[in-house]
Amino acid sequence: MSFYLEEECPVPFSFDYQALAEKVVGFALEHEAFPYEAEVNLTLTDNPGIHTINKEYRDIDRPTDVLSFPMLSYTTPGDFSFLEEENDDDFNPDTGEAILGDIIISVDKVKEQAKSYGHSEEREFAFLIVHSMLHLFGYDHMEPDEAAVMEAKQRQILEEMNITRS
Repeated sequence: MSFYLEEECPVPFSFDYQALAEKVVGFALEHEAFPYEAEVNLTLTDNPGIHTINKEYRDIDRPTDVLSFPMLSYTTPGDFSFLEEENDDDFNPDTGEAILGDIIISVDKVKEQAKSYGHSEEREFAFLIVHSMLHLFGYDHMEPDEAAVMEAKQRQILEEMNITRS
């Protein structure tokens, strides 16, 4: 697995966020039985930074907690069989790894939401990464049935990692 972290703002977390992010990404890959080595990019930004990205790419004029930009096109969420067909665009030519996509997290929102929900910043940070990894695997939450599947997977991954709200 190749994991790239970019910091576009000061990151005032009191925990090793890079180690936690790598652990969560790796666990999600294993949990979903992703059959290839993978490349994932994580950018940490602030509310103004994510607001700008939201406006530019999603026409949403406000900051959100996280954005996911999957690089793979799924027919069915979590079904990776389409990668068996030779499509070099899905793989990094230098490493041979599947290019899953990009995750962008607002550090400001992690801090705000952890306080608002009454749990640790570590838990909020891990949750947002799990949420985004599921998007990178093709899952979504726009319809109630999709949301139920995605939410159950989020809970299961966090519970198995022993990352709880308390």
